[in-house]
Amino acid sequence: MKSQLSLGEVRLGVIDGTGPVSIGVDFQVNVDIVFDVDISLDIHRASGEQLVHSQMRAGGCDAAWLPRGSYVAHALTPRIVLEPGSYVANLALWHRDDSTETKADAAALTFEVTSGGGEGPRFSWQLESRGNTPPVSALSWQRGEGDWFYKHFRHAALTITSYLLGDSDLLKGRILDVGCGDGITDLGIALRKQPQEFVGIDPFPDFERLPKILGERGLSPDIIPKNLRFIAADANDIPFPDDYFDVLVSWGSVEHMAGGYAKALQEMRRVLKPDGLLMIAPGLYYSDVGNHMGEFRFAQREPYVHLKRPPEWIREQILLGDIEPLDRCGWEPTMEQHWKFISELNPITVPGFERELRDLGFEPWRVALRTHDRVDYTPELQRYSFVDLAVGELLLSAYNRKHRF
Repeated sequence: MKSQLSLGEVRLGVIDGTGPVSIGVDFQVNVDIVFDVDISLDIHRASGEQLVHSQMRAGGCDAAWLPRGSYVAHALTPRIVLEPGSYVANLALWHRDDSTETKADAAALTFEVTSGGGEGPRFSWQLESRGNTPPVSALSWQRGEGDWFYKHFRHAALTITSYLLGDSDLLKGRILDVGCGDGITDLGIALRKQPQEFVGIDPFPDFERLPKILGERGLSPDIIPKNLRFIAADANDIPFPDDYFDVLVSWGSVEHMAGGYAKALQEMRRVLKPDGLLMIAPGLYYSDVGNHMGEFRFAQREPYVHLKRPPEWIREQILLGDIEPLDRCGWEPTMEQHWKFISELNPITVPGFERELRDLGFEPWRVALRTHDRVDYTPELQRYSFVDLAVGELLLSAYNRKHRF
């Protein structure tokens, strides 16, 4: 079986012990996409004593994913200071296969230093693509955590699979995402975990844009695996039989379900196997971010504005469109759509949501609460609890213990 990554030529610049040095490392990605690519460089004396250890990721280039193609990495240092003698540079090519750090290939290069002295060098790294390979600059991880695609394809996918679900073996079975949106997070999970089946459902088929989104971000739509599919369906009537899924995911969905989400939670319980895992993150209405108006400048200027102002005033401000729009990978709702989403929000609280889950037989496993730094109570806020105002985010996983009821 061909390795997902393979080394090509390794080139070492002239080393005289006192000047700048560059090491060029050619490598090939042999599959549609590979995650968390890294290169390690270790310089040893011929006797075996290690003098230098450097990694591409720590040296300023965190290649969160790379599509199929040819690449060259450059390890650079403005000045190398090594004692005269014989040395070996050992290079290894790494990637993350599921949750395991895997060495894909390795090479060794010997060299001589004829003059110099002192401590070993510190390298910085650069990465570029070659030939017809999509440019590295087009990949969303270059823009960091503020990028919509990066946040969903990497951050959200890893938060769900590792942070909250502990890389459970159940992720190899059947997975359902209720309220999948554009499908970016589902794709990130499906490619990493390679489950038997992954289904995303949403009544609004925004997921139809996924191939276009990928093409605009240097990735081929061909990376969408055959085990991942999307269905335009309502959470109140999930079109699958009882006890079908091993894992069920729902992030930022239940707060948007018009008319409430009680039936949707019952449906999630129904289609999830006994002892299956639920990962769910509801928007918390009473927090300062729970109003879903973070883009609007009037909301930025007045914390908890949705609890202080009447709905008519809120609607008027939204329709003015004074906004700093999020990058939603090309989807921009109208101001009327913004108002509809905001006016239909379910008023979820942490204590209430916990009670609802426990009443359905969900047994909490992992819970994460993210709080605001401080709440400044004004007269309009006096009737609200500390917890409701201070907790900005709730993420949790739970086992479905319905067989015990």
